[in-house]
Amino acid sequence: QVLSLPIVVIVHGNQDNNAKATVLWDNAFSEIDRVPFVVAERVPWEKMCDTLNLKFMAEVQTTKGLLKEHYFFLAQKIFNDHSASLEDFQGRSVSWAQFNKEILPGRGFTFWQWFDGVLDLTKRCLKSYWSDRLIIGFISKQYVCKLLSTEPDGTFLLRFSDSEIGGVTIAHVIRGKDGSSQVENIQPFSAKDLSIRSLGDRIRDLGQLRNLYPNTPKDQAFGSHYNSERLGAG
Repeated sequence: QVLSLPIVVIVHGNQDNNAKATVLWDNAFSEIDRVPFVVAERVPWEKMCDTLNLKFMAEVQTTKGLLKEHYFFLAQKIFNDHSASLEDFQGRSVSWAQFNKEILPGRGFTFWQWFDGVLDLTKRCLKSYWSDRLIIGFISKQYVCKLLSTEPDGTFLLRFSDSEIGGVTIAHVIRGKDGSSQVENIQPFSAKDLSIRSLGDRIRDLGQLRNLYPNTPKDQAFGSHYNSERLGAG
């Protein structure tokens, strides 16, 4: 007899996401000399961070992994805790239920289903932008407001959508004549949207976007990602 890598048999494509979660959990957290099919129900959050990072880099085919501020956002999401500090999460453990059983508050999907959507979108449409560190991605809408509210008019950043699976949105600041600021989030772009017109070209199209946070002119940041437009084409 010989031990194989974990295998999940599915009968329909809509089971693919859950199957990937099962295989990932088994691969990452099972012990070599275990009783067959037995895997820990809870694992340290640090181990989960390493697993998500390795999965992200392998799937997207990038050398630019997740940063500690990304882990902080992911911890807030999976534990549904927005009051804890980065250090508070370090001693915690995360359960299989939190990973891919419990629906995220106010959403219709699990943490893994959301993360897998981010993986798929980044792999298909955003690899070069991520590798150039043009996308913060893993950041909450509330923290974006805090970052951008003191910035000049037209400052923007890119984050993965919280409300949709596999979407990237642009948050930008609008500053009124009286000095007041308002942060707007543009409707998320899906992989389908970005296959029609790339993210770089969409950013070029939007005149209200001026500087990538904190202060890089958008043409300098995204110029190499613009497609050359053919005049008269149509």
